[in-house]
Amino acid sequence: MNDTTLSSEIAGPYAKALMSVAQDNDAVEQVGNEVAELLEVLASSEELTVFLMNPLMSANTKKGVLRQIADGKVSDFLLSFLLLLVDRGRVAFLKPVLQQYQALLRELNQTVLADVTAAVDLSDEQLQAIRDRVQAMTGANSVELSVQVDPALIGGLVIKVGSQVIDASLRGQLRRIGMQLATTP
Repeated sequence: MNDTTLSSEIAGPYAKALMSVAQDNDAVEQVGNEVAELLEVLASSEELTVFLMNPLMSANTKKGVLRQIADGKVSDFLLSFLLLLVDRGRVAFLKPVLQQYQALLRELNQTVLADVTAAVDLSDEQLQAIRDRVQAMTGANSVELSVQVDPALIGGLVIKVGSQVIDASLRGQLRRIGMQLATTP
C-alpha cells in the first residue's frame, strides 16, 4: 500500500467527521474558509509541517502550538478537531484531512476543481472565461480554479478537470506536430 492510499484511507473518515460536525453547527462554509486558511499556513510554513509530523514532540507541545496558531482564527469545534487529531496520533495526516474536507465541500456545493497551468499570469477576464468554459463543459454549479504559471509551456495553457486534460499550450502543439512528423513516412 503506498503513502497516498494510506493517507486517503486515514484522512477520509476524519474529513467526513469534520463535515458532519460542521453541518450540525450550520458552519460548513465557515469551516471551509478556515480549512483553506490552515492549508495556506501549512503550505507557507515548512517548519510547522515538520514540527507537527515530528514523533519526538509531545502531544501537549503540538496542542499548545496549534492553540496559538488557531486561537481566535478558527471555530471552537475545528480547534477541538485539530486537538483530537493530535490525541489520536493522526496530526501527520492533517493536510490530507483538510484537503479531503475541501473535496467534500466541493461535492456538496457541486463545485468542480480545475487545475490551470498557464505560460503567463492570466487576467481576471481570462480566468472568468476559463471558469465559464469549464462550467459549461462539466455542468457544475461553480468552478474553483487552482492556477500555476509555467513558462516552459511557451504559450497557452493546460486545464485539468478530474481525469480530463485540455492541452492548449504551444509546447503541446509542438509535441503533437513532432509526433505527426515522426509517424509520416
